[in-house]
Parts: sequence; structure tokens; C-alpha cells
Amino acid sequence: MIRDFQLADWFTLGNAFCGTGAIFAAMRFLQEGILRDLMIGMALIPLAFIFDALDGRVARWRNQASVLGRELDSLADVISFGVAPAALAYACGMQGGWDWLVLSYFVACGVSRLARYNVTAESLADGGDKVKYFEGTPIPTSLLLVVLLAIAAYLGHVGPDLWLGALKLGPWLLHPLVLLFAVSGTLMISKTLRIPKP
Repeated sequence: MIRDFQLADWFTLGNAFCGTGAIFAAMRFLQEGILRDLMIGMALIPLAFIFDALDGRVARWRNQASVLGRELDSLADVISFGVAPAALAYACGMQGGWDWLVLSYFVACGVSRLARYNVTAESLADGGDKVKYFEGTPIPTSLLLVVLLAIAAYLGHVGPDLWLGALKLGPWLLHPLVLLFAVSGTLMISKTLRIPKP
């Protein structure tokens, strides 16, 4: 199987590798409490974004776009821009019951958005070889959430000191900062929001 991979596919795997590393870094931070581990995990997401941007360019440059590459790209994006940001948010202190639900919603929106893109890409291209616009925000926009978390972590606002604190709603805690993930997920699955693709 590996022999059948194109050059662009290796960039896509680099994306997935970075996302997986970010998840492990978040877990290590929760285990050891060393802030450097958390910051390394957050730094891997911009690197994943670079790999994600390069894989499409390399595929077009070599004229080797494929269905396998598109599916591989979506799976890598789920890890790096869906699961990893949620894991990093959890590591930063969004660990209440309502936080779990919101972060799970965010990941589900990301998965749904990528599945919709894969199914509708050809119709959105209008017979061409490139999609003209995105329906909903692309999942890599979650990089902005990770940058915000990195700033908070760098300034020491993690755990009990997380920005905006926590609210007790019924049986569970809610950290208001997690609502940014709810907004991001909702924008990803919007059908009316159309963003021109560069």
C-alpha cells in the first residue's frame, strides 16, 4: 500500500502525525503537569496546518490528485483540527460535563463537515477540477482556537485559572470559554455560509 502513495500523501500523513502528537502531548501534560508539553502539543497544530496546505499544492503541482488522497486528507484533518484541539482544550481545564458535550459536538461537526465536503466536492466544482467555495468554515479554522488556548496557557490561565472561570449548571460544570468551540462547530456545518476558496 505504501508503494502506491503519492508524494502529496506523505504530506497528509505528516498532518496526521502532528495531530496525533498534539493529542499525546495533551495527555502527557495531564499526567506530568509540565506546561512545556502542552505548548509543544499546541505548536504541532500550526505545523499540521502547513502540511495540510502543502499536500494540495504538491498534488496539483505533480498532477496526482486522487480519491484516496482526498479521503486521507479528511481523516488527517479530523485528527489535527478536530480531535486534537478538543484534547488540548480538555487539557487546559475544560473538563466539566457540559464541556465534554460541547467538545464532542465540536468534533462531530468537524467530522460531518468533512464528510459533506467529500460528497459534494464534485458538484461544488461545477464540472471543473477545483471547488469554488466552502460551505461552512473549513475545519482548519480551529487553528485559531488553538492559538487562543496557547496564549492562555503561556500566560498561565489553565486549569482553575482558565479565562472566564466556570459555572455550575445543574449537575455539571461549564467553562464559558468552551462556547467558542460550539460556535466554531456550528459555523463548520452551516449550509448558508459560503466562503470563496482561494
